Amino acid sequence: MAAPTESFGAVEAEGSVGRRGSSAVEVVLPSDPTVSAPLCPHGPTLLFVKVSQEKEERRRFYACSACRDRKDCNFFQWEDEKLSGARLAAREAHNQRCQPPLSRRQCVERYLKFIELPLTQRKFCQRCQQLLLPDDWGEHCEHPVMCDISITQLRRPSQLLYPLENKKTNAQYLFADRSCQFLVDLLSTLGFRRVLCVGTPRLHELIRLTASDDKKSNTKSLLLDIDFRYSQFYMEDSFCHYNMFNHHFFDGKAALEVCRAFLQEDKGEGVIMVTDPPFGGLVEPLAVTFRKLIAMWKEGQSQDDSQKELPIFWIFPYFFESRICQFFPSFCMLDYQVDYDNHALYKHGKTGRKQSPVRIFTNIPSNKIILPPEEGYRFCPLCQRYVSLENQHCDQCNSCTSKDGRKWNHCFLCKKCVKPSWIHCHICNHCAVPDHSCKGPKDGCFICGELDHKRSTCPNISTSKKANKAVRKQKQRKSNKMKMETTKRQSMNHTSVTRKKKKRERAHQYLCS
Repeated sequence: MAAPTESFGAVEAEGSVGRRGSSAVEVVLPSDPTVSAPLCPHGPTLLFVKVSQEKEERRRFYACSACRDRKDCNFFQWEDEKLSGARLAAREAHNQRCQPPLSRRQCVERYLKFIELPLTQRKFCQRCQQLLLPDDWGEHCEHPVMCDISITQLRRPSQLLYPLENKKTNAQYLFADRSCQFLVDLLSTLGFRRVLCVGTPRLHELIRLTASDDKKSNTKSLLLDIDFRYSQFYMEDSFCHYNMFNHHFFDGKAALEVCRAFLQEDKGEGVIMVTDPPFGGLVEPLAVTFRKLIAMWKEGQSQDDSQKELPIFWIFPYFFESRICQFFPSFCMLDYQVDYDNHALYKHGKTGRKQSPVRIFTNIPSNKIILPPEEGYRFCPLCQRYVSLENQHCDQCNSCTSKDGRKWNHCFLCKKCVKPSWIHCHICNHCAVPDHSCKGPKDGCFICGELDHKRSTCPNISTSKKANKAVRKQKQRKSNKMKMETTKRQSMNHTSVTRKKKKRERAHQYLCS
């Protein structure tokens, strides 16, 4: 997960959007491609709308696609807001100031000079996270500096660079060696010759290392990542500075064409996309971006291959399964648990609820993917796929139903398997944790309460709009009535005070006479 967590500061994680009795923020997908979103330092912004059960929508607004915290990117603009020329010029100047100090071409030139230096002159500033040429030493003399940077270290930049760990802006967790090696071996077994790595820098490194060490391996890799620090370690055909939430190439058309050529090489044969988005990112903009990459790949296909799909590995937590399959119905979820080096919880070897929830979603048939038995996976002959050892086949569901690696129990009332800690609640009429609140927040649609979709895709949305409109009119009539009554009371009070004042004045005049 090597890119900043995507969404506006008030946007909750996708799993929590749609809580009844509360408010949430949803992404509004563009319906008119000719309308351009305003730009922030991270590229085109996204359009959001705040929704709740009580009020269907409020005023829509644009916000940064790459920062959840307004302190990191404070872009905000109402959808119908008109900006003056001076404000637009100031915004453009601000966006330019926030760009990386070196262009992509300058980074490549510095890298070529750096590898020509003798080992004793190869230095890396840990504070600035920058490779240093001899002319730079004076500026960094008081900074902590690593010396004698070898070619091997240059090939593993993720071990030189500090992971970005600001959870509200950068959720940069890197694959553990076990998971990374499994992916490389699996991609080789499946026969892929090119891998588009979207937000997976460590996988990109290992593919390139394997190719350089093994003369039989001809696998190539292209890394798309929002962390511009990788620009100083790769040539232009190996890395593109990229925002996966708005399909924005920071280096413009040249980088876009690099990606296009990579996908369409050999008429699009032998390529796969592997992506590991930040878990706090919203599924909708990711799906839109991935469809654009798929369309780019299809441009190189002949009409006879129009039904083919770009093979994809989407690495994401299992509880996003319904959302991902809503956008990509051909996807299935593998049981393989992906773990990370620098994450406190998502590590291999944990059991029960502490196991990593991260899985691989793919459009490759699951019977073609072999999971390692030595890591606790077995082949289910009934499902015709590899599953975790604890994932037992349910005769009633006719499937290995566990999602989290534990053995699930079948509930005959719900007619499905549920987590082992859940019990059937006769008040809610479904299974839930024992100490749940029957009247508490529920995930699902604001309108009908169903769990398999959100408000924006609810089939009853037109009925809800009419009902909400009627409620708003009723509230408006009530509000107007209250205002009229308040005005009437104030008028009556004013008349009464005036009468009393005149009475006092007449009494005063009578006494004075």
